[in-house]
Amino acid sequence: MKTIGFWAAVILPLWDIPLMLRVVQRKSSQDISMVWAVGIWTTAVLMAPSAFISGDKISIGFNIMNVIMLTGVLIVVIIYRKGKV
Repeated sequence: MKTIGFWAAVILPLWDIPLMLRVVQRKSSQDISMVWAVGIWTTAVLMAPSAFISGDKISIGFNIMNVIMLTGVLIVVIIYRKGKV
């Protein structure tokens, strides 16, 4: 079960990829709240140290992937904020 949990934790954040692709295809992130993007990224970054301290591989794997993917989302949202890229 721990192996399944680990892989699920690593794969779950990959669902951010379709969101980033949609923004790039539309060349606009106007339908995504900047408050949401910054807020979700900030909370993920603030939660990460707790996961690293816990030593739980599932939590660590999830947090690493989540921070990486949400950083990508935040960057894409900021780049395409004005819809002029």
